[in-house]
Amino acid sequence: MTFNNFLEVVEIKTKIASIFPFLIGTLFSISFFHAFHLGLTLLFLLAMLIFDMTVTAINNYQDFQKAKSDTYKHEQNVIGRENISPVLVRNMILFMLVLSLALGVILTYLTGFMLLLVGAICMFIGIFYTYGPIPLSRMPLGEIFSGFTMGFGIFAMIVYVNTSASRAFYLDINFSADNFTLAGSLTGVLSMFFASLPLVFTIANIMLANNLRDLDTDIDNHRYTLVYYIGRKTGLTFFQVLMYSSYLVLVLGVIFRIFDWPVLFALISFVPVKKNLQAHKAEMPAPHSFVYSLKNMVLFNSSYVIGLLLSIVWQRFV
Repeated sequence: MTFNNFLEVVEIKTKIASIFPFLIGTLFSISFFHAFHLGLTLLFLLAMLIFDMTVTAINNYQDFQKAKSDTYKHEQNVIGRENISPVLVRNMILFMLVLSLALGVILTYLTGFMLLLVGAICMFIGIFYTYGPIPLSRMPLGEIFSGFTMGFGIFAMIVYVNTSASRAFYLDINFSADNFTLAGSLTGVLSMFFASLPLVFTIANIMLANNLRDLDTDIDNHRYTLVYYIGRKTGLTFFQVLMYSSYLVLVLGVIFRIFDWPVLFALISFVPVKKNLQAHKAEMPAPHSFVYSLKNMVLFNSSYVIGLLLSIVWQRFV
């Protein structure tokens, strides 16, 4: 396996989908909780990227192993197309999984058990999203699990990592006394969840766009996704509702003082995003149609990042 083959197996270009929850979660920690820890943040980034690559590699490995179509298995899937040893891919997956687990244990030791709990849930979903007799990605649950695991899970963990010293939310386990304590700020947790919703929506839309495009291929390979049950027409409407709802969240967040007003800079992306939504609908189900979900995710979340940065600058002068 060449290095380029490795990058294709882990689909390195798609890692931007996890980078945005990391960046926005870090900036929200600074702007809302006024907390930031550089060392823990960088350690979490490394663990997150390795696990994200692991999940993607599992996805490609499982799709290769379970493929019903010879055309897909030997011409479209990177493992078959590049004649990569499945055993080598499996061993690579195990190595990355163990490494990400080790980094997670270190972070748990440094920050507390809450990270272990949330991280374990996200890891479970991430692994069984593509692994097992009936992976979650082959059911009408892919959008829900991918959106919340990456959009909320990564966001919540990086906020926790940065706020663990101040215990904005905290899980304490005393094994000798046989008890545990879960504490934190209700307002803080609800605000954190609300702020993560645009990430949940835009990341879920990537999976939804993929399933809208690949409906026929998925049926041939016995993957019965959400689009199979609701149809392309309803799926397209849902795709647009999720994208527009991301802007609504920011406006409501300013009204309820979760965000400062500079976050509304993100509205600058509304016009190009709307054009992409129209182009996506017109081109469906052509292969290129999927690109518009990525463009909109990058456009919106980039402007969201800038809006939070401007909010942090604004706070320094008020």
